[in-house]
Amino acid sequence: MTRPFRRHPRITLAVAGAFLLTLVGVIGANALVVISSSGEDTKDVAKLRHAQVALVLGAQVQPDGRMSAMLADRVSQAVALWRAGKVDRILVSGDHHAWSYDEPGTMKNALLAAGVPASAIFTDHAGFNTWASMVRARKVFDVKSAIVVTQGFHMARALYLARAAGLSVQGLDADLRGYGAQGKKSDVRELLARVKAVGDGAIDSHVLLGPPVPISGDGRASWGPPPPAGASTLPAIPQER
Repeated sequence: MTRPFRRHPRITLAVAGAFLLTLVGVIGANALVVISSSGEDTKDVAKLRHAQVALVLGAQVQPDGRMSAMLADRVSQAVALWRAGKVDRILVSGDHHAWSYDEPGTMKNALLAAGVPASAIFTDHAGFNTWASMVRARKVFDVKSAIVVTQGFHMARALYLARAAGLSVQGLDADLRGYGAQGKKSDVRELLARVKAVGDGAIDSHVLLGPPVPISGDGRASWGPPPPAGASTLPAIPQER
């Protein structure tokens, strides 16, 4: 019996070529993102230079309103930065695509409970992905220098996109524990997310902006209105960052 690839050699070569190009693209994008951000992050708060803000990137909030382990650790590291005097403001940026799902509001409340002054906390409710968080930090909040707070698997991409958006950045790793299956899933997804990151930075992908809220002002100006009466309390599905 004649094998399919012998009967259709051109199709076989085309498929093999496409696979090879895709593989090279994924490897190349990952190498670019990782190498360009190498050595710019640490777990030691004391090693970081002073910056305008701690830029805390959003992660999953549980249906009952509790922060996921990853998000709680990011907020904890932001508090450490504040207490060490490394930043003047904290900007929490995340997904708030429904009244029932609010990453930045949840982070804000945790920071308030930890003793961070309300005026120092800025909330970005349209940080739907990492690129949007970085562009909005620069163009909406007028941030120039930031310490990005996220887990190690995400850090290289976050720093790469921050620089593409025009920010001067350092990174503070928020890996304060193991994250089990959630961490393994994130590691795998990051391989393709870095490819998208290179594309977003190269073409300056569109980001929803809005009125300016200078980071030098009072953070409460960014908090937004409370949920309207009768707003749905059903848990919303978080978007991938």
